[in-house]
Amino acid sequence: MSVAIGPMPEISERRLQLTDHIVLPDPDDPRLSQTVAGIDQTGAPIETTVVTERALTLFLNAREIVTLMTIGDHPDLLAIGYLLNQNMLLADDEITAVDYDDDIATIVVRTRRQTNYEEKLKKKVQTSGCAQGTVFGDLMEAFDGIKLSSTARLKTSWLYALTKEINTAPSLYLRAGAIHGCVLARGDKILLYMEDVGRHNAVDKIAGYMFLNKIDPSDTIFYTTGRLTSEMVIKTVKMHIPILVSRSGFTAWGVDLARKAGLTLIGRARGKRFVALAGFERVEFDADPTVGADEDRRYRRKGHRGGGDQD
Repeated sequence: MSVAIGPMPEISERRLQLTDHIVLPDPDDPRLSQTVAGIDQTGAPIETTVVTERALTLFLNAREIVTLMTIGDHPDLLAIGYLLNQNMLLADDEITAVDYDDDIATIVVRTRRQTNYEEKLKKKVQTSGCAQGTVFGDLMEAFDGIKLSSTARLKTSWLYALTKEINTAPSLYLRAGAIHGCVLARGDKILLYMEDVGRHNAVDKIAGYMFLNKIDPSDTIFYTTGRLTSEMVIKTVKMHIPILVSRSGFTAWGVDLARKAGLTLIGRARGKRFVALAGFERVEFDADPTVGADEDRRYRRKGHRGGGDQD
């Protein structure tokens, strides 16, 4: 089935009608998970829920760009966000239409002016990370010129409230595991919550939504379940988001880039514990971490469902 998701102004108007601009996971969507029969450690028969994984081939105008492995929701946001975060679309590019064909698993993003993706494809390199994330040799050309908001703040009370809400909100992770989540928040309120089999897909969906709906990133907070790697820092800075938070740990290059960009970088955020390694000046300590209950063990992703730190 082919669906024309456009023209772009209609997409924006449709999405902006959502209450408070909130997009949350829909674990009841039958397309995103399925029940599989198996046995447990004692040999007893069981049924368990697993997330779906499907290929989506992305075209920019007439050129095939990449095949992404995804759960399949929000293909338009994923495609646009991927192209933005790979510098293959620029902030002033005009998207004229997005055509999605579910039968052949393809999506075509069409722009008014010709893009320079052929040159960028020559610079393509493979990087580590789930879902074979890719980065192009010229990503840093935009990174170096970005100035993040100096007035943005992260109150520790917001951080505690957000981590609790994210962990307990209905999600594919709680239903089936084996999935990453990313959240865009303002203060202690979730604006967008996206999930996918690869953390970069979840980031790209949020980038696509922000682009289409012209969301001001200057006072927002980005949360991810994945590691704070160089690529995650680069994408957050390119989205002009001043604060990045994760449940997981850091890489040295990720920390170096965050400090260079003036990004507030917080990792190992579980319950009322966290570690900040860059941008400390934005953190306001307005809540006592010793008061109140810590994170419930049911919602701890590290070690949960047999996994370690999410990548």
